[in-house]
Amino acid sequence: MIAAEKKRWEWEINSKTSYRGAPLLELWSYRHLLASFVRRDFLINYQQTILGPLWMLLQPTLTLFTYVLVFGRLVGLSTGTLPSVLFYFSGIILWNFFNDCFSGTSSTFRDNAHIFSKVYFPRLIVPASVMCTQLIRFGIQLFLLLLMVWYFVQFKDFNPAPNAWFFAFPVAVLAVGAISLGMGLTLSVITAKYRDLAGFVSLGIRLLMFGTPVIYPVTSLPENVRWIVQLNPLTPLFELFRLSLLGEGVVSYNQLAYSFLFTVVLLTGALLLFNKKGDNLIDIV
Repeated sequence: MIAAEKKRWEWEINSKTSYRGAPLLELWSYRHLLASFVRRDFLINYQQTILGPLWMLLQPTLTLFTYVLVFGRLVGLSTGTLPSVLFYFSGIILWNFFNDCFSGTSSTFRDNAHIFSKVYFPRLIVPASVMCTQLIRFGIQLFLLLLMVWYFVQFKDFNPAPNAWFFAFPVAVLAVGAISLGMGLTLSVITAKYRDLAGFVSLGIRLLMFGTPVIYPVTSLPENVRWIVQLNPLTPLFELFRLSLLGEGVVSYNQLAYSFLFTVVLLTGALLLFNKKGDNLIDIV
């Protein structure tokens, strides 16, 4: 009789928490909810706007014009042998992907406390939906970058040298996304309890941009300060992204190994922390 009663339960909600979190099968069973969250994010961002989804292309394009004018023309930063338009736009879309993923996942508990307190589902679904949304947005912007590369090859005598890293750009994108997810999950737990830290985090991300080769190539830095930028695990990934698509970038196996090791450690620790503390934070938020 007791065994029969246990079989009627598919899952049980209790106060226990685990570092392991929801099993993969349970996460898969909520895939339709994940798709709904992705659809919700697009509707919130682009519904009742004049240009709609075109903002996904207009925003980085306007940023590109600003960078070309300020850093290219007025400041005179060198972009090596790459056309400044391609150099800046490649950095812009990859940085936007990192920044948007981080900002979206770091506010998981603050933005969704009203949902978490009313219904149960694996909390990881929300940051996963943010990542999926940003990947779609990045894919659209990447398509525009490829169109730019085609234009420069056809009409501006731009001939990127073939290299063995050509197919490595998805690895760079996924690693950047993993770092932003790891940082976002960690900060979502911390800022849920200490909200005033969100302002410092926002300032830190702005400063991090200048420590990442978004608006300058690593080779343009003096040798005595270059190592500071190379301590940033994003640096080899940005260089790999440009090298694979545009044919110019400074990449070494040691730097890539450092970035990938940092990514694995950060994401693993963030997932363990998020799974352990996630359910308990609802009472605090």
